[in-house]
Amino acid sequence: MDTWDIRRAADRAQTRTAWLTSAHSFAYGHAYDPANTHFGLLIAHNEDVLAPNSGFDTHPHRDLEILTWVLSGELAHQDSAGHAGQLQPGVVQWLSAGSGVQHSELNPTAQPSSYVQMWVLPGTTGLPPSYQTHDVSRELAGGELVPVASGLARHGGGPAIRLNQPDAAFLVARLPAGGRLELPAAPFLHIFIASGAARITDPSNSDRLAAGDALRLRAAEAVRLDAIEATEVLVWEMHHDLG
Repeated sequence: MDTWDIRRAADRAQTRTAWLTSAHSFAYGHAYDPANTHFGLLIAHNEDVLAPNSGFDTHPHRDLEILTWVLSGELAHQDSAGHAGQLQPGVVQWLSAGSGVQHSELNPTAQPSSYVQMWVLPGTTGLPPSYQTHDVSRELAGGELVPVASGLARHGGGPAIRLNQPDAAFLVARLPAGGRLELPAAPFLHIFIASGAARITDPSNSDRLAAGDALRLRAAEAVRLDAIEATEVLVWEMHHDLG
């Protein structure tokens, strides 16, 4: 399979209800596609917009590492293990569902809430559920690629949140127009433009990505991102595949 795989925002399957608009990067719910079930260890990557004063009522999860990143508005979390949190842009949320947990995700405000939720499989199953939030706004202000959640050994002293998955890391950058990033070399690299626009280049390819576009790279090396305008980029670095 081609190592350079662009998925455009408009091509994502969608779920639409009176209170939710959700764009699915992978097979999800009714939008099942056996050729698009995962990439590396990433099995869900949903960009959700919740209507005011609405959201997902209590529902169960098991043995998932669930990362939530708010793009605009607010999101309230509550779960059966006694955890609760209020999220805004710049605050990452990690829920390790472990042996089983029920949780709700609600927009408690009079404005829409937009966020990206991502699922990876854990390195060890059946652990007690865990929860953590961390504000990384200060780190992001430097325009660097920040490891906000990671299980990789090389991020031992760096990430805000330690994932229960030793072969994956979630990284975020906020770049000004003209800003540049050198992305990590990895067997699997998933690059998502949350806002703005950027040009992605490696030794053999170059293309423009806009908000909602994603690039899936295998055997990624010497990958550069140049922000065409102010851009927020979400990156999954993965060193293992589900296969």
